[in-house]
Amino acid sequence: MAVTDREEQPRAKSMTIGAVCKALEQEFPDISISKIRYLEDQKLLTPRRTPGGYRLYAQSDVQRLRTILRLQRDEFLPLRVIRQELAAGRTAETAGPALTAGGAPASAEEEADAEPGTPTVEDPRPRRRVSMSVRDRGASYSLEDVLEETRAEPSLVAELEDYGVIRGEVRAGVKYFDETEREIIRAVTELARYGVGGRNLRAFRTSADREAALLQQILAPALRSRNVDRRKEALDALENLAAVTTHLKHLLLIRDLRKIVGPPAGGPGPGGTLGGVLGPGER
Repeated sequence: MAVTDREEQPRAKSMTIGAVCKALEQEFPDISISKIRYLEDQKLLTPRRTPGGYRLYAQSDVQRLRTILRLQRDEFLPLRVIRQELAAGRTAETAGPALTAGGAPASAEEEADAEPGTPTVEDPRPRRRVSMSVRDRGASYSLEDVLEETRAEPSLVAELEDYGVIRGEVRAGVKYFDETEREIIRAVTELARYGVGGRNLRAFRTSADREAALLQQILAPALRSRNVDRRKEALDALENLAAVTTHLKHLLLIRDLRKIVGPPAGGPGPGGTLGGVLGPGER
């Protein structure tokens, strides 16, 4: 019996777990059906199920799986942190994309059409995004180490302390900063190139204080719980909420910056797509 186009369409959009494994095995040789099932057990994947119980993966599921595998392979992130990255909008395109020989990220078409042997290089730009956890302050760094790693001016660090942006901790007469404060100093050092100083960061500090207060209000009872499991769930929720609010702030900022830039010359006027860059998910 001939199969109609209408009957074929759902099959074209969905893949079985075996087909997904085969499609990704070239990029991830160690991929296996059991590993995909494990990621599903960890609530990182939620494929659709047929009435008979078979898993069906949409293209969005495959892209999400590709993102997870790249974050594991390229950035050695644990699943807890990967969950935060996904909540913050991380995609396969931003998780270790291949690069052209000139150092620019290769598009999906370029990766697919590249001839065998086409050279790619590692991204020469340092990764600025550092995954942080509310549970662990990480390593401590002396002021000398921070200045060497961030290339910050000592006067800028002192200014950030004066305005309460960072605090540091003195131990045995030596000032130490945790990983979060080190990355704050690194970020402000980049802003300083544009004339932004500690006094200009009050808005950031005020915004962060308000967001922290909001999340505390939402989760305070669970965070104070003596039940170990409930407290752990609250910590997971806190980190996920922090990732989501960070992504939301980024989206709001991009939206407002587009208003500043305005549409390109010859682009759509009022009522049109702003700058012609809004994707389907942003409408």
